[in-house]
Amino acid sequence: MSQPDLIVLFEHPEWQEPLFRALRNRNLSFDQFDLKRNSLCELDSVRAPLYFNQASPSAYTRGNTRAVPFALEAMEFLEREGARVLNGSAAFRLELSKFAQSQLLRKLKIPHPASILFNDASALRDHESVIEFPAILKPNQGGSGARMFKIESIEEVESLLESQPDLWLPDNLLVLQQYIEHDTENHGIVRMEFLGDELLYAMRVVTGGAFNLCPSEVCNPADPEGEGGSCQVPTGPKPEFYPFPEVPADIVEQGLRIMKEGRLDVGGIEYLEGPDGRRYIYDINANSNLRPSVAEAFGFDPFERVADYLEAQVAKQR
Repeated sequence: MSQPDLIVLFEHPEWQEPLFRALRNRNLSFDQFDLKRNSLCELDSVRAPLYFNQASPSAYTRGNTRAVPFALEAMEFLEREGARVLNGSAAFRLELSKFAQSQLLRKLKIPHPASILFNDASALRDHESVIEFPAILKPNQGGSGARMFKIESIEEVESLLESQPDLWLPDNLLVLQQYIEHDTENHGIVRMEFLGDELLYAMRVVTGGAFNLCPSEVCNPADPEGEGGSCQVPTGPKPEFYPFPEVPADIVEQGLRIMKEGRLDVGGIEYLEGPDGRRYIYDINANSNLRPSVAEAFGFDPFERVADYLEAQVAKQR
Protein backbone atom coordinates (compact mmCIF):
# COMPACT_ATOMS: atom_id res chain seq x y z
CA MET A 1 0.00 0.00 0.00
CA SER A 2 1.43 3.39 -1.01
CA GLN A 3 2.09 5.89 1.74
CA PRO A 4 -0.11 9.01 1.60
CA ASP A 5 1.23 12.46 2.45
CA LEU A 6 -1.54 13.08 4.97
CA ILE A 7 -4.22 11.19 6.87
CA VAL A 8 -7.27 13.05 8.22
CA LEU A 9 -9.03 11.63 11.29
CA PHE A 10 -12.72 12.56 11.16
CA GLU A 11 -16.21 11.57 12.25
CA HIS A 12 -18.58 13.95 10.41
CA PRO A 13 -18.14 13.55 6.60
CA GLU A 14 -20.32 16.54 5.66
CA TRP A 15 -18.20 18.85 7.81
CA GLN A 16 -15.01 17.58 6.21
CA GLU A 17 -16.06 17.54 2.55
CA PRO A 18 -14.99 21.17 1.84
CA LEU A 19 -11.50 20.36 3.15
CA PHE A 20 -11.34 17.08 1.25
CA ARG A 21 -12.35 18.96 -1.90
CA ALA A 22 -9.57 21.51 -1.38
CA LEU A 23 -7.04 18.73 -0.79
CA ARG A 24 -8.09 16.86 -3.95
CA ASN A 25 -7.16 19.93 -6.03
CA ARG A 26 -3.52 19.73 -4.91
CA ASN A 27 -0.49 17.63 -5.63
CA LEU A 28 -0.99 16.00 -2.26
CA SER A 29 -2.15 12.46 -1.58
CA PHE A 30 -4.32 11.93 1.48
CA ASP A 31 -6.39 9.23 3.14
CA GLN A 32 -9.45 9.46 5.34
CA PHE A 33 -9.53 7.72 8.74
CA ASP A 34 -13.18 7.38 9.74
CA LEU A 35 -13.44 7.29 13.52
CA LYS A 36 -16.99 5.91 13.55
CA ARG A 37 -15.92 2.41 12.54
CA ASN A 38 -12.25 1.52 12.68
CA SER A 39 -9.63 -0.54 14.48
CA LEU A 40 -5.99 -0.48 15.48
CA CYS A 41 -3.48 -3.23 16.11
CA GLU A 42 -0.38 -2.80 18.24
CA LEU A 43 1.57 -4.07 15.20
CA ASP A 44 0.26 -1.26 12.96
CA SER A 45 2.82 1.22 11.73
CA VAL A 46 2.66 4.93 10.97
CA ARG A 47 1.40 5.30 7.39
CA ALA A 48 1.89 9.00 6.73
CA PRO A 49 4.33 11.76 7.71
CA LEU A 50 1.43 13.83 9.01
CA TYR A 51 -1.98 13.23 10.60
CA PHE A 52 -4.69 15.86 11.11
CA ASN A 53 -7.27 15.35 13.86
CA GLN A 54 -10.77 16.61 13.05
CA ALA A 55 -12.66 14.61 15.69
CA SER A 56 -15.50 16.42 17.42
CA PRO A 57 -16.75 16.19 21.03
CA SER A 58 -20.30 16.45 19.65
CA ALA A 59 -20.06 12.98 18.04
CA TYR A 60 -22.35 11.58 20.76
CA THR A 61 -25.19 13.84 19.59
CA ARG A 62 -25.11 11.95 16.27
CA GLY A 63 -25.08 8.48 17.84
CA ASN A 64 -21.29 8.16 17.42
CA THR A 65 -20.35 8.15 21.10
CA ARG A 66 -17.56 5.60 20.64
CA ALA A 67 -15.76 7.78 18.08
CA VAL A 68 -14.41 10.14 20.78
CA PRO A 69 -12.56 7.67 23.05
CA PHE A 70 -11.34 5.82 19.96
CA ALA A 71 -10.00 9.09 18.50
CA LEU A 72 -8.06 9.78 21.68
CA GLU A 73 -6.60 6.26 21.75
CA ALA A 74 -5.70 6.48 18.05
CA MET A 75 -3.88 9.79 18.47
CA GLU A 76 -1.95 8.62 21.52
CA PHE A 77 -0.99 5.43 19.67
CA LEU A 78 0.27 7.43 16.67
CA GLU A 79 2.21 9.83 18.88
CA ARG A 80 3.85 6.97 20.78
CA GLU A 81 4.88 5.54 17.40
CA GLY A 82 6.56 8.84 16.53
CA ALA A 83 3.91 10.34 14.23
CA ARG A 84 3.17 14.04 14.14
CA VAL A 85 -0.53 14.67 14.76
CA LEU A 86 -1.88 18.18 14.22
CA ASN A 87 -4.43 19.04 16.93
CA GLY A 88 -3.19 15.88 18.61
CA SER A 89 -4.07 14.21 21.89
CA ALA A 90 -3.14 17.16 24.15
CA ALA A 91 -5.28 19.56 22.11
CA PHE A 92 -8.15 17.07 21.95
CA ARG A 93 -8.04 16.41 25.71
CA LEU A 94 -8.34 20.16 26.24
CA GLU A 95 -11.32 20.34 23.91
CA LEU A 96 -12.99 17.45 25.73
CA SER A 97 -12.98 19.25 29.09
CA LYS A 98 -14.65 22.60 29.69
CA PHE A 99 -13.19 22.43 33.19
CA ALA A 100 -9.63 21.99 31.85
CA GLN A 101 -10.25 24.97 29.56
CA SER A 102 -11.25 27.04 32.57
CA GLN A 103 -8.08 25.96 34.38
CA LEU A 104 -5.93 26.95 31.40
CA LEU A 105 -7.56 30.38 31.18
CA ARG A 106 -7.01 30.89 34.91
CA LYS A 107 -3.34 29.91 34.53
CA LEU A 108 -2.94 32.42 31.68
CA LYS A 109 -4.75 35.11 33.73
CA ILE A 110 -7.32 35.57 30.97
CA PRO A 111 -10.81 36.72 32.09
CA HIS A 112 -13.27 33.84 31.81
CA PRO A 113 -16.43 32.51 33.49
CA ALA A 114 -15.65 30.48 36.61
CA SER A 115 -16.56 26.78 36.44
CA ILE A 116 -17.35 23.98 38.89
CA LEU A 117 -17.00 20.34 37.82
CA PHE A 118 -19.27 17.78 39.52
CA ASN A 119 -20.53 14.19 39.26
CA ASP A 120 -23.42 14.51 41.71
CA ALA A 121 -25.76 17.49 41.97
CA SER A 122 -25.76 17.43 45.78
CA ALA A 123 -21.98 18.00 45.75
CA LEU A 124 -22.59 21.50 44.37
CA ARG A 125 -23.59 22.50 47.89
CA ASP A 126 -19.93 22.16 48.87
CA HIS A 127 -19.30 25.29 46.78
CA GLU A 128 -22.63 27.00 47.44
CA SER A 129 -20.91 30.12 48.82
CA VAL A 130 -19.10 30.84 45.54
CA ILE A 131 -21.81 29.92 43.02
CA GLU A 132 -23.56 32.85 41.39
CA PHE A 133 -26.90 32.46 39.67
CA PRO A 134 -28.00 32.46 36.95
CA ALA A 135 -25.43 29.93 35.73
CA ILE A 136 -25.01 27.68 32.72
CA LEU A 137 -25.23 23.90 33.08
CA LYS A 138 -23.34 22.03 30.37
CA PRO A 139 -21.63 18.67 29.71
CA ASN A 140 -17.95 18.79 30.59
CA GLN A 141 -17.26 17.26 27.17
CA GLY A 142 -19.33 19.92 25.45
CA GLY A 143 -20.51 19.44 21.89
CA SER A 144 -22.24 22.03 19.67
CA GLY A 145 -24.21 23.56 22.53
CA ALA A 146 -26.00 20.30 23.29
CA ARG A 147 -27.70 19.80 26.68
CA MET A 148 -27.02 23.32 27.92
CA PHE A 149 -29.39 25.10 30.29
CA LYS A 150 -29.57 28.46 31.99
CA ILE A 151 -30.05 27.62 35.68
CA GLU A 152 -31.35 29.69 38.60
CA SER A 153 -30.55 27.50 41.63
CA ILE A 154 -28.94 24.29 42.86
CA GLU A 155 -32.45 22.95 43.44
CA GLU A 156 -33.17 23.45 39.74
CA VAL A 157 -30.03 21.47 38.85
CA GLU A 158 -31.10 18.64 41.15
CA SER A 159 -34.64 18.59 39.76
CA LEU A 160 -33.47 18.71 36.14
CA LEU A 161 -31.02 15.84 36.56
CA GLU A 162 -33.56 13.75 38.43
CA SER A 163 -36.09 14.13 35.61
CA GLN A 164 -33.53 13.83 32.79
CA PRO A 165 -30.74 11.50 33.93
CA ASP A 166 -29.47 11.14 30.35
CA LEU A 167 -28.06 14.66 30.70
CA TRP A 168 -25.10 13.02 32.45
CA LEU A 169 -24.06 11.52 29.11
CA PRO A 170 -21.63 11.14 27.47
CA ASP A 171 -18.98 11.14 30.25
CA ASN A 172 -21.03 11.49 33.47
CA LEU A 173 -19.39 14.82 34.29
CA LEU A 174 -21.13 18.19 34.22
CA VAL A 175 -19.99 21.76 34.64
CA LEU A 176 -21.84 24.63 36.26
CA GLN A 177 -20.41 27.76 34.70
CA GLN A 178 -20.83 31.39 35.63
CA TYR A 179 -23.30 33.14 33.33
CA ILE A 180 -22.07 36.50 32.13
CA GLU A 181 -24.78 38.88 31.01
CA HIS A 182 -24.29 40.05 27.42
CA ASP A 183 -26.26 41.39 24.51
CA THR A 184 -27.58 38.29 22.70
CA GLU A 185 -29.89 40.17 20.33
CA ASN A 186 -27.57 42.77 18.80
CA HIS A 187 -23.91 42.05 19.46
CA GLY A 188 -23.82 38.40 20.54
CA ILE A 189 -20.44 36.71 20.83
CA VAL A 190 -17.25 36.75 18.74
CA ARG A 191 -15.52 33.66 17.41
CA MET A 192 -11.88 33.92 16.33
CA GLU A 193 -10.51 31.28 13.95
CA PHE A 194 -6.79 30.57 14.23
CA LEU A 195 -4.58 28.71 11.77
CA GLY A 196 -1.05 27.98 12.96
CA ASP A 197 0.26 31.08 14.68
CA GLU A 198 -2.05 33.64 13.10
CA LEU A 199 -5.65 34.81 13.18
CA LEU A 200 -7.42 33.57 10.07
CA TYR A 201 -10.56 35.67 10.59
CA ALA A 202 -13.11 36.61 13.22
CA MET A 203 -16.87 36.68 13.09
CA ARG A 204 -19.63 38.10 15.23
CA VAL A 205 -22.43 35.68 16.05
CA VAL A 206 -25.79 37.12 17.07
CA THR A 207 -27.13 34.25 19.14
CA GLY A 208 -30.68 35.26 20.00
CA GLY A 209 -30.15 33.23 23.17
CA ALA A 210 -29.36 29.99 21.30
CA PHE A 211 -26.55 27.70 22.45
CA ASN A 212 -25.89 25.82 19.19
CA LEU A 213 -23.57 28.29 17.46
CA CYS A 214 -21.87 25.79 15.15
CA PRO A 215 -20.46 27.87 12.28
CA SER A 216 -20.61 24.99 9.79
CA GLU A 217 -22.96 25.82 6.94
CA VAL A 218 -24.13 22.21 7.12
CA CYS A 219 -25.64 22.96 10.54
CA ASN A 220 -26.50 26.63 10.18
CA PRO A 221 -26.91 27.34 6.44
CA ALA A 222 -25.85 30.67 4.97
CA ASP A 223 -29.30 30.80 3.37
CA PRO A 224 -31.59 31.90 6.22
CA GLU A 225 -34.36 29.76 4.71
CA GLY A 226 -32.08 26.71 4.46
CA GLU A 227 -32.53 23.54 6.45
CA GLY A 228 -29.76 22.32 8.76
CA GLY A 229 -30.45 18.69 7.88
CA SER A 230 -27.14 17.29 9.19
CA CYS A 231 -27.31 18.92 12.61
CA GLN A 232 -28.62 16.74 15.42
CA VAL A 233 -28.60 19.51 18.04
CA PRO A 234 -31.78 21.65 18.20
CA THR A 235 -30.79 25.20 17.28
CA GLY A 236 -33.71 27.19 18.70
CA PRO A 237 -33.37 30.71 17.32
CA LYS A 238 -31.17 30.70 14.22
CA PRO A 239 -27.84 32.41 14.96
CA GLU A 240 -26.64 35.07 12.54
CA PHE A 241 -22.99 35.20 11.44
CA TYR A 242 -21.20 38.41 10.40
CA PRO A 243 -17.58 39.21 9.44
CA PHE A 244 -15.82 40.99 12.32
CA PRO A 245 -12.60 42.64 11.09
CA GLU A 246 -12.31 44.97 14.10
CA VAL A 247 -11.42 42.29 16.67
CA PRO A 248 -9.19 43.99 19.32
CA ALA A 249 -5.46 43.22 19.24
CA ASP A 250 -5.32 42.26 22.93
CA ILE A 251 -7.93 39.51 22.58
CA VAL A 252 -6.13 38.17 19.49
CA GLU A 253 -2.93 38.02 21.56
CA GLN A 254 -4.80 36.11 24.27
CA GLY A 255 -6.09 33.70 21.65
CA LEU A 256 -2.58 33.07 20.36
CA ARG A 257 -1.38 32.33 23.89
CA ILE A 258 -4.20 29.82 24.32
CA MET A 259 -3.33 28.16 21.02
CA LYS A 260 0.32 27.81 22.09
CA GLU A 261 -0.32 26.61 25.64
CA GLY A 262 -3.14 24.28 24.55
CA ARG A 263 -0.98 22.87 21.73
CA LEU A 264 -3.65 23.65 19.15
CA ASP A 265 -2.64 23.94 15.49
CA VAL A 266 -6.09 24.95 14.23
CA GLY A 267 -8.79 26.27 16.52
CA GLY A 268 -11.77 28.46 17.21
CA ILE A 269 -11.88 30.59 20.36
CA GLU A 270 -15.03 32.39 21.49
CA TYR A 271 -15.48 35.41 23.71
CA LEU A 272 -18.23 37.75 24.82
CA GLU A 273 -18.33 41.25 26.24
CA GLY A 274 -19.84 41.60 29.69
CA PRO A 275 -21.82 44.56 31.06
CA ASP A 276 -18.62 45.88 32.64
CA GLY A 277 -17.02 46.19 29.19
CA ARG A 278 -14.55 43.35 29.88
CA ARG A 279 -14.11 40.60 27.32
CA TYR A 280 -14.40 37.02 28.62
CA ILE A 281 -13.12 33.99 26.72
CA TYR A 282 -15.46 31.10 27.41
CA ASP A 283 -14.90 28.36 24.81
CA ILE A 284 -11.92 26.70 23.09
CA ASN A 285 -12.51 24.50 20.04
CA ALA A 286 -9.84 22.31 18.47
CA ASN A 287 -12.17 21.05 15.74
CA SER A 288 -12.76 24.29 13.88
CA ASN A 289 -15.78 24.42 11.60
CA LEU A 290 -15.00 27.22 9.17
CA ARG A 291 -17.63 29.38 7.50
CA PRO A 292 -16.92 30.19 3.82
CA SER A 293 -19.66 32.84 3.58
CA VAL A 294 -17.92 34.86 6.32
CA ALA A 295 -14.35 34.28 5.10
CA GLU A 296 -15.44 35.40 1.63
CA ALA A 297 -15.81 38.92 3.03
CA PHE A 298 -12.10 38.79 3.87
CA GLY A 299 -11.26 37.69 0.33
CA PHE A 300 -10.42 33.99 0.66
CA ASP A 301 -11.75 30.45 0.98
CA PRO A 302 -10.89 29.23 4.51
CA PHE A 303 -10.57 25.58 3.48
CA GLU A 304 -8.05 26.51 0.80
CA ARG A 305 -6.05 28.26 3.52
CA VAL A 306 -6.16 25.13 5.69
CA ALA A 307 -5.09 23.03 2.70
CA ASP A 308 -2.18 25.47 2.13
CA TYR A 309 -1.20 25.04 5.77
CA LEU A 310 -1.39 21.24 5.62
CA GLU A 311 0.64 21.18 2.42
CA ALA A 312 3.34 23.30 4.09
CA GLN A 313 3.36 21.05 7.17
CA VAL A 314 3.73 17.93 4.99
CA ALA A 315 6.71 19.55 3.25
CA LYS A 316 8.22 20.37 6.65
CA GLN A 317 7.82 16.77 7.82
CA ARG A 318 9.59 15.50 4.74
